[in-house]
Amino acid sequence: MVMGLAKDAGPSVFVGHERTLPAPPERIGRLVDALGSPDDALWPADRWPALQLDKPLQVGARGGHGPMRYHVVAHEPGTLVRFRFTGPPGFVGEHEFLVERAGRGASRLRHALTLRPIGNARLTWPLFYAPLHDALIEDLMDRAEAVVKGEPYAPREWSRRVRFLRRIAKRWGERRPGRM
Repeated sequence: MVMGLAKDAGPSVFVGHERTLPAPPERIGRLVDALGSPDDALWPADRWPALQLDKPLQVGARGGHGPMRYHVVAHEPGTLVRFRFTGPPGFVGEHEFLVERAGRGASRLRHALTLRPIGNARLTWPLFYAPLHDALIEDLMDRAEAVVKGEPYAPREWSRRVRFLRRIAKRWGERRPGRM
């Protein structure tokens, strides 16, 4: 994972996760292209709110997971999907999945988030959302590795902080029905 801060003019948060996987880019690209579909083997929906879209993965598709709302602003099948945040309030930015060749028969799956938190999001991002985001993306990377190796997915144990924040999120979600 890579985190950083930038100047006031642009995004102030950069978070990157990547995993080198023993499979060609075409195979990893198919996993990314199935995000939000009934055939989605990548998203860890057994542990996190499912990624749901209002139509197949394509520019203009809208959806999200849990309280996160976004729409697809770029899609290069097999290579890239980029989402722009529409919620929660104060989340101005994007996140993307990128597939790159990483040598013979290997690929690099990258997830990058750029965000300029505004208002309350200046507090909710670092204190609440960031640790949950990092745990979710690491679960997704673990799932990708298990899928391409043909091994059972063995979820990692979350930190005490992530477990605590998930309890808070669950209680909050129970009071806010109707989320996608």
